[in-house]
Amino acid sequence: MTRKHWVIAILIAWALSLGWLVKREVFRPTGARLAEAALAVPPGALFYRLDVGDQQVGYSSTTIDTLSNAIRVENVVVLDVPALGALHRTTARSVTMLSRSLRVQSVEATFDGDLGQFAAHGRVFGDTVLSVAIVSAGDSQMTTIPLQGPITLPALLPLRLAFGGELKSGRSYTARLFDPLLLTGRDVTARVAAESTLVVSDSADLDSTTMTWVPEHYDTVRAFRIDHDATGVPTRSWIDAQGRIVAATTEPGFDMERGAFEIVYENYRHRDTARVARASSAPALGDIVPLTALAAGVKSDPVPRPRLLVRRNGRDTLDIRQADAPQANAAPYRLPARDTALARWLTPEPLIQSHDPRIAAEARQIIQRERSPTRVAALLTHWVHGSVRRAIPHPGSAPSAVRVLENPSGDCNEFTTLYVALARSAGLPARTVSGLLYVNGRFYYHAWPEIYLNDWIAVDPMFDQFPADAAHLRIAVGGLARQVELIPLIGRLKLEVL
Repeated sequence: MTRKHWVIAILIAWALSLGWLVKREVFRPTGARLAEAALAVPPGALFYRLDVGDQQVGYSSTTIDTLSNAIRVENVVVLDVPALGALHRTTARSVTMLSRSLRVQSVEATFDGDLGQFAAHGRVFGDTVLSVAIVSAGDSQMTTIPLQGPITLPALLPLRLAFGGELKSGRSYTARLFDPLLLTGRDVTARVAAESTLVVSDSADLDSTTMTWVPEHYDTVRAFRIDHDATGVPTRSWIDAQGRIVAATTEPGFDMERGAFEIVYENYRHRDTARVARASSAPALGDIVPLTALAAGVKSDPVPRPRLLVRRNGRDTLDIRQADAPQANAAPYRLPARDTALARWLTPEPLIQSHDPRIAAEARQIIQRERSPTRVAALLTHWVHGSVRRAIPHPGSAPSAVRVLENPSGDCNEFTTLYVALARSAGLPARTVSGLLYVNGRFYYHAWPEIYLNDWIAVDPMFDQFPADAAHLRIAVGGLARQVELIPLIGRLKLEVL
């Protein structure tokens, strides 16, 4: 079991939870044919092993209840990821209410893990408006998003394909995914690549010799292979004629396999957790640690590096350089920025409340009459660094700019969220990026802002760096939803500092 596999596991959990919280697929209704076919959706519960490499790292379940005028779908994912000698549990749960024509009516989702604890409550009104409330530590933020038609969740795409008559080998189905965190949509194509027969365990028996559950009976299932990236990760899913997943594999090697409850859950519950945790207690130099440096107990700041050479996967060499002074000072405009191409990086997002009166007032106080983008970026960097105290976020919190302003403490996500909100309020285009930070010979998860001057320039208010140094390896750009892109990239990364 390699370190990169554990990174995949924790980020998969994050991605699944964020996908349930914030991603929606917009599609055209298929009318009476779909509504009639959906009457055949069968109730029941299915259980899945979640594996990285050859080791089970968690389990998931899908439960479908058919009501008189609706369908209730519950998804649960549990992952235990070892890091620094301890197991870190992440649990994500969603309950979606569908109409009998498979249109989403409402969704309730919760996430509980090291990255935060929060809930989302979404409701669709008339296929024209999606209202989402994000609740964390007693604080609630409401976002209203206009829709172009009925929506469904990416996790329910297999159900939609099966009962929409799309399961024909060689056929492709294109859907419009809508991302309410970024307030943008994207087209996703699901292709029926193959048809085959798979064998899965449908019951189990206890082996008294090994005291583990083993398959007793098997079921032969006709399945269709669907290639897609509905959750932001290239995925091959095998689904049956009822739209239920039989098995799935993501490109980095995260596997999901249907099985009997006892094999999936009981064997996992009785595994040797101490041995698994011990194996992660001493990460080697160059390893990727699936925690922030602060959460991992790193006390020192990264040594400023104007340049970092990193060999990736034994082949490519990345030459990361800190932006030089002329580049960081060559902004060809005055604030507020008026370039329409940058408009998306000037508007508020959930958790980045740049239009909130408290954020706006603080931004005005910090920058006063300054209108130089470069000097404003520097002022904000120094102010956030000096105002926010480094601390592991309180359990049950999520990185909200308003909350950080009122209670100025947190980790890299809190520093970044507040900075981006203040910058946008001041008319300075800013965005959240995330990736890896090289500290003391190891790579840790990290988030930081980028601001647009003559180009996108990295800054790091947590370490008072303007511009940020070359120890920052950017992977994903955008809000929380886009951090799902960390999964396929980090999963394939093996880094060597030259």
